[in-house]
Amino acid sequence: MKKPLTIPDEPQPRNITRAGLVMTEGFGLEVDGRMKTVFPTLEAAQKRAKDLKAEFPMLQVKVYDAAKKKLLELSPTE
Repeated sequence: MKKPLTIPDEPQPRNITRAGLVMTEGFGLEVDGRMKTVFPTLEAAQKRAKDLKAEFPMLQVKVYDAAKKKLLELSPTE
């Protein structure tokens, strides 16, 4: 006999980053023109960007500096 399907009373919270929110601190990882992850330090963001670029060379990966409001591109040798 099949058990009836139960629906939870409250939906599970989802981790959604809104595009309308602007970063004011830290370093963001932009992949193919979309902000994906925020890092507290530039070194951590650059390391993850290099790892992604090594694994998926076709991606456009940039690091966004929220304090200076500038995109930092990876050099081709990195």
